Amino acid sequence: QVQLVESGGGLVQAGGSLRLSCAASGSRFNINTMAWYRQAPGKQREWVASITSRGSTEYADSVKGRFSISRDNAKNTVYLQMNSLKPEDSAVYYCNAFAMGSYWGQGTQVTVSS
Repeated sequence: QVQLVESGGGLVQAGGSLRLSCAASGSRFNINTMAWYRQAPGKQREWVASITSRGSTEYADSVKGRFSISRDNAKNTVYLQMNSLKPEDSAVYYCNAFAMGSYWGQGTQVTVSS
């Protein structure tokens, strides 16, 4: 069983920045891909960005050029640096990790005021 704990959410003005962190623990297997998803009120959860254990990254078009995902394999931690935030980025952000199964964190709220 893998436990994921997110942190770093909060309230920020449009144009500002936030850095989310997600620490994984309890995995008996190597954690392969780690990713961030988000879910705004009344909308489906959507994929934001992902990173493999080798550091290959992918981004949703809506965040490309503004968000950056990175990870520290030694700490089993993934980060999401969010710059130039927009009100439409407001959502609960969830961390996901794949280690012989898919695991989710509890989510952290990001609110961007206009």
